[in-house]
Amino acid sequence: MRMSPEDILKKYSHPANPALFTKLEGNKIQCHSCGHQCIISEGKSGICKLRFNENGSLFVPYGYVAGLAVDPIEKKPFFHVLPGSTALSYGMLGCNFHCPFCQNWFSSQTLRDPNSSAQIEPISSEEIVNLSIQYRSPVIVSTYNEPLITSDWSYEIFSLAKEHHLLCGYVSNGHASTKVLEFLRPVMDLYKVDLKSFNQQHYDKLGGSLKIVCNTIEKAVELGYWVEIVTLLVPTFNDDPNEISQLTRFIANINTDIPWHVTGFYPQYKMQEVEPTQPSQLETAYKIGKDAGLKYVYVGNRPGKLKNLENTYCPNCSSLLIERTGFNVWKNEIKDGKCPKCGLSIPGIWNKPK
Repeated sequence: MRMSPEDILKKYSHPANPALFTKLEGNKIQCHSCGHQCIISEGKSGICKLRFNENGSLFVPYGYVAGLAVDPIEKKPFFHVLPGSTALSYGMLGCNFHCPFCQNWFSSQTLRDPNSSAQIEPISSEEIVNLSIQYRSPVIVSTYNEPLITSDWSYEIFSLAKEHHLLCGYVSNGHASTKVLEFLRPVMDLYKVDLKSFNQQHYDKLGGSLKIVCNTIEKAVELGYWVEIVTLLVPTFNDDPNEISQLTRFIANINTDIPWHVTGFYPQYKMQEVEPTQPSQLETAYKIGKDAGLKYVYVGNRPGKLKNLENTYCPNCSSLLIERTGFNVWKNEIKDGKCPKCGLSIPGIWNKPK
């Protein structure tokens, strides 16, 4: 269905969940769906341009998808969640960032970029959950755009999914508020965070705060989400070894068991002139992550180009536990969450909920 972004905004909106906003004086509203926590005047919208104040009430995206697919769980990427299984992935429109290297800009930047040609399809929460069951996908993931700004509807979807013992998660930039993380936790299990840089000047260019993203990672781990972190290594932007060292030490200081994925950049969106990330750059970043003490470091977006760096190994006895190429899992030796050779518990979610 082809509609203007403005038409979508009005037609496919719904009153916000009361947990995600506070009413202020003068018909203003403070939104808590992401780390910006915008104060929105009547007739205005937040930074995301999707959550808007109409007559003193907050309205939010609801009842449609701009992307819907059954993906390998490794594509999200979650490498320590049900290897070899699939995730029903859905996305809406909009984002609270404006990254010049966005890989999904057609949907995420719809309300900012007139060149976007995103289309939407109406769908209900029940239909999304039923599709996951139909395609035997044990995981439902909100992705493609920034899921934090559509958390009200995701909460409804995930609540239904829990009735069928499905895992639920976000693929997110991590620019969250504590309130939204606490709000989602009863129905959400997985949180993949893009830690895009470890330099606030870089985050200024993206429209966010490094401190907020770091706080999100710490809080998500504290709340018991299964967290995996991805850094897209963009040449000339965030590939300085000193910055990568700071970033990986930050993760290791939280927990050395957190998987860190360092992935290769291809020219995208407003960064067409930047060269793709070379395998040697990814290998350097991998070594920096291991030197920082991270036990599970993975290279992505270059399948088969860097031998063994997509696999999972036991950090105790070095046994090959999971063999991968790209999104394909060729071997999984983990038994009951443990290394079969030395018995070490391997962190992750290895069995479907019952």
